[in-house]
Amino acid sequence: MVGYDPKAEGRNNSKVEVAVAGSVSGLVTRALISPLDVIKIRFQLQIERLSHNNPGAKYRGIRQAIMQILQEEGPTAFWKGHIPAQLLSIGFGAVQFLSFEMLTELVHRANMYNNHEFSMHFICGGLSAGMATLTVHPVDVLRTRFAAQGEPRVYKTLQEAVVTMFRTEGPLVFYKGLNPTLIAIFPYAGLQFSCYNSLKQAYEWLMPTTDGKKSGNFKNLLCGSGAGVISKTLTYPLDLFKKRLQVGGFEHARVAFGQVRHYRGLVDCAKQILKEEGSLGLFKGLTPSLLKSALSTGFMFFWYELFCNIFHCMNTADRLH
Repeated sequence: MVGYDPKAEGRNNSKVEVAVAGSVSGLVTRALISPLDVIKIRFQLQIERLSHNNPGAKYRGIRQAIMQILQEEGPTAFWKGHIPAQLLSIGFGAVQFLSFEMLTELVHRANMYNNHEFSMHFICGGLSAGMATLTVHPVDVLRTRFAAQGEPRVYKTLQEAVVTMFRTEGPLVFYKGLNPTLIAIFPYAGLQFSCYNSLKQAYEWLMPTTDGKKSGNFKNLLCGSGAGVISKTLTYPLDLFKKRLQVGGFEHARVAFGQVRHYRGLVDCAKQILKEEGSLGLFKGLTPSLLKSALSTGFMFFWYELFCNIFHCMNTADRLH
């Protein structure tokens, strides 16, 4: 169960176990979905229309993008920025799940909401993700810069990137794109947590299962994937705005990818995209993003619940001995 459950007081994990489970969940998930993340970022940053009939575009579809990246940059390109991405996932997972568990417990003890209510999970999920975002946003900017650059690389190491960005663009560079990130992450994460628990309840109602770990693991994966697709679709344009703003001042590294644009902020970014790329421009990279979100959210909840159950079993075994 994700979130504090008063009906299972003796089965709730400790705060350390929750943080570790969240971190490991983020680490494993990130390693698995990194290629889709790189493709999604490349699509989001491309000004030209994504179409198989547009010869002027660097990337025209998922299959073509995969072949292009493999040919020009090699297979390791799909894990560009993987170190900052892993730091992001580990830190984000720990803070998000720990905050969510603590908030749901606090709300329950205050008798404000029933533990399983959609609205409570939405609010607690959004707040916990906001806390995690403020904590790890600089690493997210680094991850985007690494994934966005082609060959030859502008930044070869994480240390070089941090020093160069700080020296040339100042300390605020590490918080570029923070506004759309915070605006987007609250409903996105809120929908993730609330939809996940609602889908689990619907799944159990439609297909009641006997006590079986395999069916429970499949349920967590399936419901997590569904929650990821719903939340990503509804909040996608803000994610695109964030990526465009995060590479501001980094245009020289993207000349080989096509046209580049300068944005003065969130509103200017939205206006320019709508004017030049149309409403469909707000959803560039949606297909790989949905694939990534379905897998990442599904795996995130799957691994989190799995490790929480493992910790619980270990604690139970220790008590018995």
